[in-house]
Amino acid sequence: MKLLLILISLFANDINYTDTYYNPELNQDDLFQYASYTNVGKQTLNINEVLISNDLIYTPLKSDNESVGFTSDYYWVRFKLENTSAESKIYYLNTARPVTDFATLYQITNNNIKSFKSGDEIRFEEKQVKHRSTIFKIILPPNSKNQFYLNLKSDGETINIPLNIYNENEFWKYNYNQQLFFGLFYGILLLAGIIYLFFYKSLKEKTFLFYGFYVFSIASLQAALDGLIFQYIFPNGGYFNTKAVLITALFSNLFLLKYCEYFLKIKVEFPLAYKGFRILYFIIAGLFVMVLISPQTMEHAYPLSNLNGLLSLILIIVSLFYIQYKGVKIDRYFSIGIFFLVIGLMGFVMNNLSLLPNNFYVVNSAKFGAGFEVIFLSLSMTNLIKKLRLEKEKSQEFALIKSEEISQLKTYFMSNISHELRTPINAIMGIAELQLNDEQNKETRKQFEIIKNASLSLLSNVNDILDFELIEKNELILKKETFNPETVLSQINNNWKIEAENKGLIYNYTIDNQLPYLISGDTERFLQIINNVVSNAFKYTKEGSIQFKITSKIESNESGVFDIVISDTGIGIDNKILNNIYDSFSQMRLNHKRQFGGIGLGLSIVKHLVKLFNGTINIKSELGVGTQVNIKLPFEIVQIKQHITADATLLNTNNKDLKILIVEDNKMNQMVIRKILQSFNYTNLVIANNGNEGLECLKKESFDIILMDLQMPVMDGYEATKIIRNGDLGELIKSIPIIAVTADAMQKTREYVLEIGMNDYINKPINKATLYEKINLYTCA
Repeated sequence: MKLLLILISLFANDINYTDTYYNPELNQDDLFQYASYTNVGKQTLNINEVLISNDLIYTPLKSDNESVGFTSDYYWVRFKLENTSAESKIYYLNTARPVTDFATLYQITNNNIKSFKSGDEIRFEEKQVKHRSTIFKIILPPNSKNQFYLNLKSDGETINIPLNIYNENEFWKYNYNQQLFFGLFYGILLLAGIIYLFFYKSLKEKTFLFYGFYVFSIASLQAALDGLIFQYIFPNGGYFNTKAVLITALFSNLFLLKYCEYFLKIKVEFPLAYKGFRILYFIIAGLFVMVLISPQTMEHAYPLSNLNGLLSLILIIVSLFYIQYKGVKIDRYFSIGIFFLVIGLMGFVMNNLSLLPNNFYVVNSAKFGAGFEVIFLSLSMTNLIKKLRLEKEKSQEFALIKSEEISQLKTYFMSNISHELRTPINAIMGIAELQLNDEQNKETRKQFEIIKNASLSLLSNVNDILDFELIEKNELILKKETFNPETVLSQINNNWKIEAENKGLIYNYTIDNQLPYLISGDTERFLQIINNVVSNAFKYTKEGSIQFKITSKIESNESGVFDIVISDTGIGIDNKILNNIYDSFSQMRLNHKRQFGGIGLGLSIVKHLVKLFNGTINIKSELGVGTQVNIKLPFEIVQIKQHITADATLLNTNNKDLKILIVEDNKMNQMVIRKILQSFNYTNLVIANNGNEGLECLKKESFDIILMDLQMPVMDGYEATKIIRNGDLGELIKSIPIIAVTADAMQKTREYVLEIGMNDYINKPINKATLYEKINLYTCA
């Protein structure tokens, strides 16, 4: 009977349905051009009824992301795929939005019907592909022609019908890029939300509270739309999962209005608009009720909540213009942030309506808009902090109390922020670096260079903030290690050459050939001094040249002095400002309107580091002509000349069979460390996810060296190291070299790991050369 129904269906459907099959291996055009769809209203048809129906009228898909708007109707989409090869082919079909309630794919091959489930109103485990999106795994038998029907149903949300088909490699690459993008996007939102809730705790200013809640609600809304709430919070679907998008959208609308009300002081500056805000609050409350009453009222809540969001934006923009018209100065970053919010939402809505093409930037326009909005609104909040500080400086007693609270908050925050920020930066930079080494495509390399440079900039700002905290507490001290100054200088010089090429600047690097081969000192701080000064030269130079010259003067067999000169043809510095150039946040006093970036701590930190080196720094500058920085740094000589010729990459030639234990809980960091080590031909690697697993590995196998993370679940690196060094696992294991590899860059952490018996300490993001050097140091003895 089933065979008869299928045969009838092939002739019964409308004559417009093409018999052309789409071959993913051969066709250059898109799958949607071979597909059509029909609306069957509220009819719950099964596949056999659809196949034999003469009444269904199919419409060809007109775009690669067709939208049918807000609806609770059932839709059927059909298309055909063929495999002309002698082998089975596996593909992944990415279709309707992650929040589509039900999606069922039927595959008809040789009169055999198979069905596959997806959608966010079934159990997550029931999805054919365990993925947040609506994904189907398609297997095409050899030399086969396959007919597909896709049934879609939602509860009133917009239904989109993209038909994107990938082979396995393409799919996982697409999935990986999305995960990387999501990590950056959600990381920025969560960090911003946490920071401003901290500020609210300290300053008790409601603007910070509502802004923090708004950022979290934006993150929650996007997580609902991306299917992350379904995957990780409500994997069984059900009542709350059904309403997650509307609830988070309404909270986002509410907190945006409350934030703008307090930031713009609507009640005082624009009383009429304040009434409008209150009306919108009541509408939002009513929409919440509609969401909870019944599926029918919730269906109407979707378009109404979108309309209310539009009215909210209009009211905010009108209020913004009216208050400015009154002569009240409004922070420009607030206006820019609202602009990006409007642009992002417009792109999102127009894409849903198929008015814009379906590409990465358009599909994620709401995320880009929200991301830029949060960045600029955060800048406006920074200015608000400054304003509040100036207003409240009149009360010394109050300022003292708040200062103590902020200091305690900052101490707590800084103790955790190093690990939480440097861990994802390590993953991003590690992957970007590895891709740059492997990638040959010029355009792709350019994109990874952007990622790497942005990560370096973010890392530099993080390091400056952490260093400033140490300087304030007088806890920043220098390490003593042996290094080749010419080698480390050439590494950073290559980065600045690329920067000069990108900016169209002339860059001259001159190094004295009499530099000692090995010196003793703090490599990281030596490079930080130079990098910060050269970075400023590039930052403030739009055209012309930058000169970097370093010479050395040997004063005895044990000591000498570096003479470093860095000059530029940039904008120069006014003499009045030059006197205070080393002050913290000095850039805030410059009228550059934030066009040069940075947080204004660089030279303050450089001054302190030079002092720790027992050196001197002198800056000469002329406005409109340029700047010259002269630095003198004493150093201790370990070896004046290189006595033997050796290639650093060959130091461990006979030791490539080292057995290395990596104790690291973060999967991305595991991958990065593994790829770095494998690039040096270290292949005998074992990974443990926490300290306890690491100890179990040591009981079963012998290792030459351990790379130990510190902050891990179950058992951290500190406890695991103490057990090893106490001899609990035996005397042989007790002496294994242990190197801390951690995102915690605090000085106290560095001191503590050495105190409990670790041999050395490496910060994340991991420097390949440093890691290789450390492994050689402790395994070549």
